[in-house]
Amino acid sequence: MKTYHIITIGCQMNKSDSERLASILEKNGYRKTDNKYKADLITVNTCGVRQMAEDRIYGLIPEIKRKNKKAKIILTGCLVNRKDVRRRLEKYVDIWMMITEMTNDKFPMTNQCQISNVKYQNDYLKIVPKYESKFSAYVPIGNGCDNFCSYCVVPYARGREVYRLAKDIVDEAKNLVNRGYKEIILIAQNVNSYKSGKIDFADLLKQLDNIKGDFWLRFITSHPKDMSDKLIKTIAGSKNICRHIHLPVQAGDDKVLNKMNRQYARIDYIKLVKKVRQDLNDQFPIFNDQKNTKLKIQNLWKQPVAITTDIIVGFPGETKKQFDNSAKLMKEVKFDLAYIVRYSPRPGTAAFKMADNVTKLEKKRREEKLMEILRKTALDNNKKYIGKIVKVLVEGKDKRGKLFGSTETAKVVKISNAPCNDKLIGEFADVKIIKVMDFGLEWEIA
Repeated sequence: MKTYHIITIGCQMNKSDSERLASILEKNGYRKTDNKYKADLITVNTCGVRQMAEDRIYGLIPEIKRKNKKAKIILTGCLVNRKDVRRRLEKYVDIWMMITEMTNDKFPMTNQCQISNVKYQNDYLKIVPKYESKFSAYVPIGNGCDNFCSYCVVPYARGREVYRLAKDIVDEAKNLVNRGYKEIILIAQNVNSYKSGKIDFADLLKQLDNIKGDFWLRFITSHPKDMSDKLIKTIAGSKNICRHIHLPVQAGDDKVLNKMNRQYARIDYIKLVKKVRQDLNDQFPIFNDQKNTKLKIQNLWKQPVAITTDIIVGFPGETKKQFDNSAKLMKEVKFDLAYIVRYSPRPGTAAFKMADNVTKLEKKRREEKLMEILRKTALDNNKKYIGKIVKVLVEGKDKRGKLFGSTETAKVVKISNAPCNDKLIGEFADVKIIKVMDFGLEWEIA
């Protein structure tokens, strides 16, 4: 039997796409191997969001071809339509393939290096994936983006927004919960712009929240402009939706936000965060009527909603004063976590035409300053957890053989001195927090 190996670079959407790739390959007679140097077929699922992710494939693919000359290499993902990428890798790549070419369980096996113009279709999302995890699953609700932020390649790489039917999404989630999955993660480039007929994202969440079972429901990523009052109220009144909102701000200065085409002002974002915290912290989830659920939950601490974000430093033309406004916003909002990245020019975007006039050294300095602010706010937020009993999804063991997991607020939790019980992996556990760090917690079984 021929073997395959998939290398996934980039976001959760790419990870979900790779699960569907694996499913199709196995239906076509391939068996998975963890050794890329012995695989008959190697698929590289690329990411074009940052230069670092792009640079990785320029070293990776030639190396694989040198060490595994007989293997066929497929390039897919966000870089497949970039002509400059094709020129650079043409002698190493056997097949250039858009994800959508594997619709209806078909796998294109052609030796011709052709860049497809096929648009992303809903058919591809109907493929039943080969889920990597046995207890946590990504469920894509759509693909593409209509926002055209000036720094972002997604609308060009993945196309305009296309969403799945609500029934298909609910059926997939229901099947997972019935199989014992504890965490359903809805993903799209912009989940809260979801629309299918008369059903919006809040309506979809209500349908998913009504699925019977003990599970968490998460979603990423949200655009601030689409975080409606209706959506906030839906989350606040739910029983399964996690109290964690990932809300990318990208910058804290109005002029920079305008150049980014983010479609909101600094004050709009701050008001939104205040409303989310007020509404979600005022209501405790309504628990289902499973036996002993209410009794068990009485000792659990009501965790305050966690707000996480993405922010870019060194955007073209960003002055020191404009950066300081981002730093002030970080201090005011007090994020639980932030993914802080240095601006990376991406070909084809509007920002690519702007002068990238902030030096690499200055970008690094600004990144470090925001990280310093983040460490303080994250630690202050985590201190509230000391001595509290919280529900944790146990996810695995670290290199030391210690259990780790996460709270519904997406905080990483590591076990301290309790014996490791492998049976807990993939299950919920009530734990007592005994120590906190800036980006994590330590626990013992409650």
